[in-house]
Amino acid sequence: MPPSSFFFDTCTNSLEKNGFEVFPAQNSVDAKHIFFGRVFPNISAKVVSWGDSVTLDSTGILPELFDNADLEVIKTFEEGVPWREIIQRRRLALLSDLFLTGSNAVTRCGRIVNLDMIGNRTGAISFGPKKVVLFIGRNKIVPDLEAAFARIKNIAAPQNAMRHKFDTPCAKTGKCHDCNSPQRICNTWSVIDKCFPRKRIKIILIDDALSL
Repeated sequence: MPPSSFFFDTCTNSLEKNGFEVFPAQNSVDAKHIFFGRVFPNISAKVVSWGDSVTLDSTGILPELFDNADLEVIKTFEEGVPWREIIQRRRLALLSDLFLTGSNAVTRCGRIVNLDMIGNRTGAISFGPKKVVLFIGRNKIVPDLEAAFARIKNIAAPQNAMRHKFDTPCAKTGKCHDCNSPQRICNTWSVIDKCFPRKRIKIILIDDALSL
């Protein structure tokens, strides 16, 4: 079941104490309004990029950024572009003014937990881009680190492997096998206890169960 409003509020307060800047939102539409109305105008970004996130996709923010003639958008997902070029773009994204993505889990005590295949998303959240905005649905809120790891390995990772049509055991069975597959997506863990510098990472915490 999704976390209660009490846990949502507790998580919000914990994240703020840990140095993150939090913007509670009711749903994905509200998240988009908050981003363009309260977050984006105060960042002065010229170069923007993003990491894979179904929650971010659900807000409809990316198409509007693509249409903004004043922005350079580094597209790290584009059909028909060679893999080597995509990797180079993801390296360049680490030097962007603003990086947008989601998170695999967030604990009630305000820790951000992620697991990546190649580490471009976890790397960008931790260091590189001047500002980061995370879009996190309430279904990502878990009691503690142990629950975060379990959620990621048994829910988020298998479903992401299925979504990307990877040939991994978890994509076939829906559960982690701690495999050695060449397309294994469980390679790079990231746990952020505190945000440094304070408020570098903005979190739009959405009071709705979204995505994986």
